[in-house]
Amino acid sequence: MTHAPLACLILAGGKGTRMKSEHPKLLHELCGRSLLGWTLAAVAELAPDPAVAVVPAGESAVAASLPDWVRPAVQERPLGTGDAARSGRQALASFAGDVLVLNGDHPLTDPASLRDLVAGHRAAGAAASVLTFDRTPSIGSDFGRVVRAADGSLQRIVEAGDASDEERALTEVNSGIYVFDAGLLWPALDRLDSANRQGELYLTDVVAVLRGEGRLVAAHRHDDATVALGVNTRADLAEAGAILRARIAREHMLAGVTIVDPATTYIDVSVRIEPDAVVQPFTILEGDSLLQRGCVVGPNAVVIDSRIGPGAEVGPFCLLRPGTVLEAGSHAGHFVEIKNARVGEGAKVPHLSYIGDAEIGAQTNIGAGAITANYDGHQKQRTVIGRDVHTGSDNVFVAPVTIGDRAWTAAGSIITDDVPPDALAVARARQKNIEGYGKRKRR
Repeated sequence: MTHAPLACLILAGGKGTRMKSEHPKLLHELCGRSLLGWTLAAVAELAPDPAVAVVPAGESAVAASLPDWVRPAVQERPLGTGDAARSGRQALASFAGDVLVLNGDHPLTDPASLRDLVAGHRAAGAAASVLTFDRTPSIGSDFGRVVRAADGSLQRIVEAGDASDEERALTEVNSGIYVFDAGLLWPALDRLDSANRQGELYLTDVVAVLRGEGRLVAAHRHDDATVALGVNTRADLAEAGAILRARIAREHMLAGVTIVDPATTYIDVSVRIEPDAVVQPFTILEGDSLLQRGCVVGPNAVVIDSRIGPGAEVGPFCLLRPGTVLEAGSHAGHFVEIKNARVGEGAKVPHLSYIGDAEIGAQTNIGAGAITANYDGHQKQRTVIGRDVHTGSDNVFVAPVTIGDRAWTAAGSIITDDVPPDALAVARARQKNIEGYGKRKRR
């Protein structure tokens, strides 16, 4: 049995005024991905062709954020969800098949739910299908109510603002996720009117239009209300973020990662973690980061676009900035910041140091309070420290500079010249004691 082709129409035309932000609502980020990006990621797994996103006029940043496989269509004026759907008509004019329609600000919508809806729609042979759920005290009070006929079939959807007291008491609500037969959707949209409290064209009214034509509209009830949790305010953004973080942490834990306290751990969706890694509380993992088997990160560590090798240790209170690589068994400790640097196998940067634009060889120990002075006023320069080097406390390495293998540097030294292998570098003023100075000061 072959199925009709699948297209996708993403409604991303909302202005997001309740976010009170100069930044487009759909580009606000959660767990390393924009709101719209979460919707696109869910849709991508269904491989729709074509895929169209309806964006607001004047919001070029939203259109520019779309991947190559999504075509933009512009909604010139915000006249409701029905008008938004009609704005995508030209981009889908030659398409014949099923059209999946969903909102771009629902970051918790998952691919499995979309696949199940499409499969149920096709199995029922319906003209349209709607994903519904039972509202909870915190989700669904403002969603359109699903009105069923006496035989239990879906009859119509009434928006909350237009519902009667009896309709408002209904518990089953519309998620805003649909599948339509493309050949029936466009004529139905042409029949919509704005005779409602908002004076808008409602996409939900397509259900009543199709039922009035005697066509089947199926309702697929979902058991998780969060699938349709939209983001309209900063409070909604935080609520959705908490749910996404819990999902991400759970996936890692089921794959063999120890996350000591998921509630205080923030992991971007793009982060990769191998089994037997341990993530301690109050740790933030961002971007294109990789934690390899057996490493321990945290507590209170921030890792951004960095690679942590097998058995390496990070923290507590450690910042790894982009471009950092910690090789196997290495250690970045208390109040250490590392940026665009490689720390060799078994090497240690234990305390109170800034290591930027540097190479540190295997088994080297960096003394407390080390700084690589990497900026010469015009560009960044690199510090290269060899294997088995022992640097003293409170060293400053003024780049570009190279420290040879097995060399030593004395505490308090400012190293401005290269140090040969096996040498001891001392770069500080000789101590002078002035006898009786304290007594004279007291007098």
